[in-house]
Amino acid sequence: MTRAKLAMPPPLRSLSAKLLLLTVAFVMVAEVLIFAPSVGRFRETYLTQRLASAHLAVLALEGAPDKMVDADLEAQLLRHVGAYLVALEDPRIGKRMLLSLDMPPPIDAVVSLPESSFFGSVGAAFMTLFGPGDRVLRVTGTSPEDGLSVVELVLDERPMRNELINFGYRVLALSLAISLFTAALIYLSLHLLLVRPLRRMTESMVAFRDDPENAERFIAPSGRSDEVGLAEAQLREMQEALWASLHQKTRLAAVGVAVTKISHDLRNMLATASLVSDRLASSADPDVKRSAGTLMTTLDRAINLCRQTLNFTREGPAVLELSSFDLRTLVEEVGGELPSPLAGTATWDNLVAAGSVIEADRDQLYRVLHNLGLNALQAGATSVRITAAQADGLLTLELADNGPGLSPRARERLFQPFVASVRSGGAGLGLAIARELARAHGGELELLRSDAAGTCFRLSLPLSQGAVQAAQ
Repeated sequence: MTRAKLAMPPPLRSLSAKLLLLTVAFVMVAEVLIFAPSVGRFRETYLTQRLASAHLAVLALEGAPDKMVDADLEAQLLRHVGAYLVALEDPRIGKRMLLSLDMPPPIDAVVSLPESSFFGSVGAAFMTLFGPGDRVLRVTGTSPEDGLSVVELVLDERPMRNELINFGYRVLALSLAISLFTAALIYLSLHLLLVRPLRRMTESMVAFRDDPENAERFIAPSGRSDEVGLAEAQLREMQEALWASLHQKTRLAAVGVAVTKISHDLRNMLATASLVSDRLASSADPDVKRSAGTLMTTLDRAINLCRQTLNFTREGPAVLELSSFDLRTLVEEVGGELPSPLAGTATWDNLVAAGSVIEADRDQLYRVLHNLGLNALQAGATSVRITAAQADGLLTLELADNGPGLSPRARERLFQPFVASVRSGGAGLGLAIARELARAHGGELELLRSDAAGTCFRLSLPLSQGAVQAAQ
């Protein structure tokens, strides 16, 4: 199936554009939250200034004869204040002075500044800002000039509304400027620190996906010490591991084809040898007859191995032929059939209890134990000790030796084919095959320890394959 070529998103749909829009939106939300108390404060300041102007206008009566001024001066003073009526009451002398037109318009609302709360001022400011602005207000409050006199005035709401609108426009323009400037700084910072490295990693992943066997498609880590640098380093490590795995799979595929051809011919040769061994079994010589039995068993196992190899290359995972058998007998058989030079110079301590019955593929489990024992002896061990324990439906088999232990490099790639080998010239397939067969049974093969005192592997297998097959 042909893969569609991936392309980077256009600028307007990129992560950078989304970050820019979100930054502008969040700054504007912050400015709105600042704007609300600002207009409430602006309205309070506006009315307080009107009270101060009204106080100064009324004081003009102090210098007039009989505390009175002519109609023209009174109208001029009221226009200066922007009110229809101004009244001042001084509690120190108990005097009330008044400037007013002959007939003030009807009052629509009363505003008492000393009684105004924060939320009340904000609500009243928005009512003025978004209302028609044609109301007449009666405003009372303490004069800011002396802090004692009570000033009262009647005025139109429209001039205050116009001032609030102008203030709102100024705040809006300032908010837009601040938000755009802040967004630009955040955008550039995030683009340089996050978006551009992410785009670079994405491009590397896309290029590597298109040609994973090309080492030139690896990402070159920037060396940063933050999370982005860690992600780049991990991506490079993942690409290298996948590249090595693909090369290994290619080699395995080539080996599989060759093994398939060889196994087919080898099986025919072994079949001929099996016929010869049948004739030896009928010999009158007791030594020949005894050796023929061992030879027939080995040939049957080799023929079965060739058949299973052919099945594996054609069908995939190993096909298990289950049976119930005594594990102690199998372990004893493995120890007795190790290569004679090794078997003669090392001890095989079978500590598995008699009657330890397990349901598994006997030949496949033989291969697992044989590979583990052969590796231990080839590594230089002179003693191999096998113990077993049962718990919670699992059989745990431990194979410990007194060899020199594995090197750190060998432990890192212990179960990788063609990588880990205990001897020079080894293919490194024994442990890889052993783990694969263990997992085919629903179990696991793992390294418990490997040091100067020796190496210990643990093989865990279910006692019965019924639950494993049901799960599969």
